[in-house]
Amino acid sequence: MFNHASASLFAALIALPALPAAAADYPEKPIRLLVPFSPGGGTDLLCRAMQPKLERALGVGIIIDNRAGAGGTIGVTLAARAAPDGYTFLVTSASYTFAPSLYRKLPYDAIKDFKPLSMLTQQPLILAVHPSMPVKNVKDLLALARKRPKDLFHAHAGVGSNLHMSTELFKYMAKVDITPIAYKGGGPSLIALLTGEVQVSFTGVLSSKPFRKSGQIRPLAVSTKERSPAAPDLPTLDESGVPGYDKGGWTGMFAQAKMPDPIIARVYQAVTEVLKDPDTVKVLAEDGLVATATSPEEFNKFVLAEIAEWGRLVREMKLEVQ
Repeated sequence: MFNHASASLFAALIALPALPAAAADYPEKPIRLLVPFSPGGGTDLLCRAMQPKLERALGVGIIIDNRAGAGGTIGVTLAARAAPDGYTFLVTSASYTFAPSLYRKLPYDAIKDFKPLSMLTQQPLILAVHPSMPVKNVKDLLALARKRPKDLFHAHAGVGSNLHMSTELFKYMAKVDITPIAYKGGGPSLIALLTGEVQVSFTGVLSSKPFRKSGQIRPLAVSTKERSPAAPDLPTLDESGVPGYDKGGWTGMFAQAKMPDPIIARVYQAVTEVLKDPDTVKVLAEDGLVATATSPEEFNKFVLAEIAEWGRLVREMKLEVQ
């Protein structure tokens, strides 16, 4: 979807004014990555995978601070209110682009309060069922959902989360009704599927990997238009009876809008270094994640386009939270 940062970007960064005194010695203390989801979810696991190399690239410790709730809104609000001194960054997912359409009154402005720094990864979601379910593929699931609509429950990581919105779009496009149950994050929602508390759920490709391999959940399809190298035998939803479905997951890093550009440039350089590292690329690919270092300008265009598209989809699906 994106190309790596161009040489012109680095030229622009080099041309920035001399670092102010506050930024000249940056960083001088640990940096907090505020993750608006619970431990064990895909975004959290990604941050922990990147943590050691990001610490080496920046020369300071990296603290991962999980603040789950309200589909990511609680954590994003905390990030927006943090001092723009370069010691708190937001690492979030596609839920960032849903919130402006779902919530009438957000305590932050997704466009004005943050500067997109870089996308980190792209990945599919996986539609899975508990192995006790008498279904082997998506068509079986759809047939069962139409026959017994009140008997099936699906887990998601909270209203407005990527797992929630992906499922709502799936139900809308497939014309089925499966009862939602909200959990406080991707980790708890996955546990609900593992224990059989719910029968159906979208899961992260990274967080669900060990349970797909062990047979504790049964994967049915990937959410993207193309099959995933991490699960090449799994068909896409588009191939499986939901034509046109094409929504993957992504993670990205954001800075506060008032954070000095030289500080953002320093962190961007470190993030790009980590994401271009061959070992990082390989490890992420094995887990189904595509390392995606974009320029801030590219990421900003992507975020604005996703906010606009999900605004249209939310209106079509007539979803309301408040």
